[in-house]
Amino acid sequence: MFDLTGKVAIVTGGNGGIGLGMARGLAAAGARVVVAARNQDKSRAAVAELAKLGGAAPLAIAVDVTDEASVTALVRGTVENCGRLDILVNNAGTNIRKPPHELSLAEWRQVLDTNLTSAYLCSHAAHPELKKTGGGKIINIGSMMSIFGAGFAPAYAASKGGIVQFTKACASAWARDNIQVNAVLPGWIDTDLTRQARQQVAGLNENVLRRTPAGRWGTIDDMAGIAVFLASPASGFVTGTAIPVDGGYSIQG
Repeated sequence: MFDLTGKVAIVTGGNGGIGLGMARGLAAAGARVVVAARNQDKSRAAVAELAKLGGAAPLAIAVDVTDEASVTALVRGTVENCGRLDILVNNAGTNIRKPPHELSLAEWRQVLDTNLTSAYLCSHAAHPELKKTGGGKIINIGSMMSIFGAGFAPAYAASKGGIVQFTKACASAWARDNIQVNAVLPGWIDTDLTRQARQQVAGLNENVLRRTPAGRWGTIDDMAGIAVFLASPASGFVTGTAIPVDGGYSIQG
């Protein structure tokens, strides 16, 4: 029930961090992965890595997830090259760490467009193709900040809270099309983005280790299993959820 052989998955931002961790899981389970990102050097490296994991030959397609025409071309290119689309992982994201009174409107829009509007654009473009194959899976990447507030990340928190509600809306609207839509809420995962956070936010590393029952930061490979579960037939009656993958961080008072 976890076999993804013959399935095609787009992973936005799949050339690094959480996206690459999920892409590894999907490829190892047999899916053909389309790495959708801007940095083509990183995408080529990711494709070379994924090709060793046993799934059908992965490929990279350049995309600007904030541009509707680019997203449309991504979905069209996937179907033209792979013949179908079964899974969409909306992972592309960014952050600007400033308190609300220092954040400019342009910075607010940049974060919201990259993190939230992109999920709408990609899901909107993917829906007809998922429906055509008889159903499919959409996995949206939220955050612990979908749950908690953080004074240093107002736009990021707003975008990730929006991801959870957008997930519920799509799950409700598309259930009749046999499309399951779920969100994953990563905890503190060791990525380039969070390494920057550790440099910019005093005491963050110590606070994360103290609060996380697992006693460590997550790794990108910790994201592989949840990706396979939510992309596979095993989750056929799971939709509209927001699942923390955080080593227990969110259960602490």
